[in-house]
Amino acid sequence: MKAVICGTGIDRVLGECQECSIETRFGKVQYLVKGDTVIIPRHMRNHSIAPGLINYKANVKALKELGCEACIGLYAVGSITSRLTPGSVGVIEDFLDFSARKLTFFDGISAPLRHTGMVNPFDRKLIVEFAKSWYKAGEKEIKSGIVYVMTEGPRLETPAEIRAFRNLGADVVGMTLASEAVLLNELEIPFAAAAYSINWAAGLDEEGVSFLEDETVERISQKLLKVSLDALKS
Repeated sequence: MKAVICGTGIDRVLGECQECSIETRFGKVQYLVKGDTVIIPRHMRNHSIAPGLINYKANVKALKELGCEACIGLYAVGSITSRLTPGSVGVIEDFLDFSARKLTFFDGISAPLRHTGMVNPFDRKLIVEFAKSWYKAGEKEIKSGIVYVMTEGPRLETPAEIRAFRNLGADVVGMTLASEAVLLNELEIPFAAAAYSINWAAGLDEEGVSFLEDETVERISQKLLKVSLDALKS
């Protein structure tokens, strides 16, 4: 069994899937099954859950209990640098976490304390398979080495925050990836992540923060979901 965790845009293009649920010690998780792949829309299919209120521990624990051997995460982001401009797709290599979430399965209270290494938080083999599937789908370019910075949300960032993040080396900004990356690594589920930019971050667009049209986001989302499902078959 393999898995895809997805969000903005993709939760609107999932199509026909088998709807299932599983009870974990951290709560109930509703998920979808397409072929032999588990799909978790992190904000739910009606996009109703704020980033800070997603039950990340339940979602990741569910994947472990379902026997998922690999996971691809898909993330809508805002562009901070020209390395990933609106409308383009890139593979995430590293991240910065500026959220207030204290997420771990090994806190020393409910489970023995464990310090999980994060030198290589993303699985190289899975990244390669994703890139191969991207090119097989007829796409000409996918950006690599993208650095993601995670904020708490749901509010968007200020121009000063974006300038600071850019100075720290971030290429894109979002509100979910680090939470999932940490927990997936703790449970040793191989993980790769792709970002698709839907806007310039605050202070970088003369019109303020303007997002791609829904039709464009859905077109990119459909492509990403197909590529992810193909990559996980390898």
